[in-house]
Amino acid sequence: MTTKGPARIYQGTPRNLAMLAKKLQAGELVAVPSETVYGLAAHALDPQACQKIFRAKGRPTTDPLIVHLHRIKHLEAFAHVNSTALALAEAFWPGPLTLILKKQNCVPDIVTAGLDSVAVRIPQHPLFRKLLKIADIPLAAPSANPFGYVSPTTAEHVRANLGNRILYILDGGASKIGLESTIIDAREANNLKLLRPGAITPEQIESSLGLTVKSVNSRVEKGSQVAPGMLSQHYSPRAKVILHDRLPSAPTRESSDEAQLYFAKPADKLTKDTYWLDSTGDQHRAAHNLFAQLRILDEKGYRIIHAEKAPAGPYATAINDRLRRAAAID
Repeated sequence: MTTKGPARIYQGTPRNLAMLAKKLQAGELVAVPSETVYGLAAHALDPQACQKIFRAKGRPTTDPLIVHLHRIKHLEAFAHVNSTALALAEAFWPGPLTLILKKQNCVPDIVTAGLDSVAVRIPQHPLFRKLLKIADIPLAAPSANPFGYVSPTTAEHVRANLGNRILYILDGGASKIGLESTIIDAREANNLKLLRPGAITPEQIESSLGLTVKSVNSRVEKGSQVAPGMLSQHYSPRAKVILHDRLPSAPTRESSDEAQLYFAKPADKLTKDTYWLDSTGDQHRAAHNLFAQLRILDEKGYRIIHAEKAPAGPYATAINDRLRRAAAID
């Protein structure tokens, strides 16, 4: 799936940021770095610009976009804000938390899949924040990859997948977290719902703010979605992913087209088809490496990936959610 094309990767110099900001203001697409994954950004209030995102990704318009802002004070211009949502924003922004709120009329329907809700967040990545400040516009930005494929965590990942469909990629290094943001439905102040797990956990929200967050079955198979990333099959490599609670510590045979992806490096004899997310099983590094490792296995041409679930830990829910969707498991 390498499609280098005309896309050029730009470093985050003041001159490049000013140029890319003008491109966004003019309705062009720019792939941007974030602490979660790389996003494909467009002017969020320009329906024609946002339509280009859907075309470039092959994304159905039933899958909404996340609107990225520079400052909390801008939130009320795009969403109806309640006291709980404001408390969440003040506690976790800038950061990997997306809030679902009722939208203001200025937000185009194409951004929200025609629904009266909007997904919003303030990113943490310094280059993305600089670009938002210079452009002085809200940016709609889903992951910068073909729809349904593994999310990109480097500028080169973006160019490999979308290089013949876009022109501008801002290089901010490898994404620090490597998993998409946590999504919380905060439309009802007293009824918070977890729609997508990520680096911000319900336990952190409860500990910080004393709020209860309900985990709900967020899978959607048809019709408009209230939040992105809710399909049963998503974040999927070309290889078939088979998910296991645990893989045997020593593979019983070698196979030319089947890989075994452990959470931590196994202690016993390894084969050439043995891979792992982190050598010591560190949860943060494993999350950071997940999508990149799935891409590597795709590039190696494996037909099947036997993947091991993450054990209990701070990122386990988010990692296992992405693995279940990669494997298309309900």
